[in-house]
Amino acid sequence: MENESLLMSYGLVIGAILISFYNQLKIERELFWSSLRATVQLIAMGFVLEAILDIQNPLYLLLILLFMCTVAGAISGNRGKEISGSHWIAFAGIFIGSLVTFGVLYAAGVIESETRYVIPLGGMIIGNSMKASSLSLNRLISEMGHQRARIETLLALGASSKQAALNAVGQSVKAAMIPTMDTMKTAGLVHFPGIMTGFIIAGGSPMTAVKFQLAIMYMVAGATGITCLIVTLLAYRQCFTRNLQLTTRRGAA
Repeated sequence: MENESLLMSYGLVIGAILISFYNQLKIERELFWSSLRATVQLIAMGFVLEAILDIQNPLYLLLILLFMCTVAGAISGNRGKEISGSHWIAFAGIFIGSLVTFGVLYAAGVIESETRYVIPLGGMIIGNSMKASSLSLNRLISEMGHQRARIETLLALGASSKQAALNAVGQSVKAAMIPTMDTMKTAGLVHFPGIMTGFIIAGGSPMTAVKFQLAIMYMVAGATGITCLIVTLLAYRQCFTRNLQLTTRRGAA
């Protein structure tokens, strides 16, 4: 791909920024900086990967993945600042969700212990876990605020914090899983995933591409599901004081 073609493709981002500005959506600044960060980070990662792909020491690979989880936890935790310890909660959910998923795929032989498999697939797992964590935290805060009257009524009737927050937790997990579930529902009909498309473009067998893509989709579903559950189950507890008083106010009437 020529640099000119890449610059022209950035026109799509500029278009989205102009739409946001015209309609006063106020997301143009975040959209611009996000696209700029993605550009700089991916270019830097291109150079870094040249060196990383030569690393075969398992300890170094583990440290790289741990660093990625830490960064993901810090970014995702910002979506739940109203919740005490949101960054640690996000990190725990992302780390555990990624670790379990990675372990299962390695045991099943989907992922080999080579850097060229571990780092790209690890990044994919952690990235999707981060998105699920961010959506879970954001939706949980909103639901706890919107359902404040209901939750406080249940508490007054003697319900535990878990019983009172059960509906909000369920709604948060469902909302965070929507992108993953919709992707699986439309795969092959509307949406042709990147791994499958890239494999076919590279000249691979379509059926082999399908197998790889299914493994990736199962991986993403597992990672996001585990992460969502861990994050919401840890986070909702922080929405109550020791005296079972609800602290989250966003979305309250």
